Amino acid sequence: MSVSAAWSFPTALRLAVGCVAELAEICAQHGIARPLIVTDPGVVQLTAFDAVQSSFDRPVPVFSSIQPNPVGANIDDGVEVFRSGGHDGVIAVGGGSALDCGKLIAFQAGQARPLWDFEDIGDQWARADGRAIAPVIAVPTTAGTGSEVGRAGVVIDEDAQRKVIIFHPKMMPVAVLSDPELTVGLPTELTVGTGMDALSHSLEALCAPSYHPMAHGIGLEGCRLVLEHLPRVVRDPGDLGSRTHMMAAAAMGAVAFQKGLGGMHALAHPIGAVFDTHHGMTNAVLMPFVLTANRAAIDETITRLAAYLDIPGGTDGFIDHVVSLRDELGVPHRLTDLGVDVERVSGIAEAAAVDPSASGNPIPFTEAFATEVFVNACTGTLKGSR
Repeated sequence: MSVSAAWSFPTALRLAVGCVAELAEICAQHGIARPLIVTDPGVVQLTAFDAVQSSFDRPVPVFSSIQPNPVGANIDDGVEVFRSGGHDGVIAVGGGSALDCGKLIAFQAGQARPLWDFEDIGDQWARADGRAIAPVIAVPTTAGTGSEVGRAGVVIDEDAQRKVIIFHPKMMPVAVLSDPELTVGLPTELTVGTGMDALSHSLEALCAPSYHPMAHGIGLEGCRLVLEHLPRVVRDPGDLGSRTHMMAAAAMGAVAFQKGLGGMHALAHPIGAVFDTHHGMTNAVLMPFVLTANRAAIDETITRLAAYLDIPGGTDGFIDHVVSLRDELGVPHRLTDLGVDVERVSGIAEAAAVDPSASGNPIPFTEAFATEVFVNACTGTLKGSR
């Protein structure tokens, strides 16, 4: 078989308890003299944020006007603060929303075109002036999205009521400081939602049909780390060993999904845009329904995954394990439990079918296919899916 591929792997990452203390030194190494911290209002109130500021000999300016599901206006406001303050780099601190916003602000501050002109479609990213993108240092405070090792940011276009992925190769942070201590104070629901997001990334990457054996292998181990350590973290929030493994799994999931995503994300994006649901928790609810719908195309892959994880019963056993894990972690079984209205099925399915993630689904993610999965996930009908 003849194979042609183009692969890209992430940036320098430091994973260690207490490594956030190195932040000022890392800024200096990358020539950032006037950083702007980009975070969200919740993180500012946490002890983790004090640790970020403590790395510097004077307070660093902060922009924190970010919604849980960021909108374009949040980026516009951040760009104005960045430009008016004469900043030369961004320290993005927080979960996926804050990390994405930090990268997007650093990206957009040097551009003359509207943000939406750089949507991840074709080579639209090439319209940007890559030399004008400010450097970003990422400091994740959750173990989930993996945005710290990603070259894109997700933001809601409120006019179109849809989530848009903005991409540029130089949006990748120049350095990452993953300090497990920063995740200790995270509420249980967010620990679960972000952790299940990490699992969805590795799991959908494994199921994506494209050829990327390096990402496939990373996704395999990423799944194992989440399934083993997320329950431990929920039972014992102070377990720094398991929190370290979860932070590794989050970054691994984001690397793995260079192979592709699929129906979970294709549906979660419009659901989040319309109903303002937490992205990771939405993926967690959708997970067994998408796996069941894709069963015919992923049976061999999931059977191998189950064997690697010592889960008996092949694909059926793995899906049962996911459902049991969700019950253990308090994940709702139905989308309606998140406030999703099944009557909005037409618009959600239409948007999901054209979402960039849909192209990685192992079965063509048509509007009809998306409709079936969405309705099943709303009603809790797991058995009997395709």
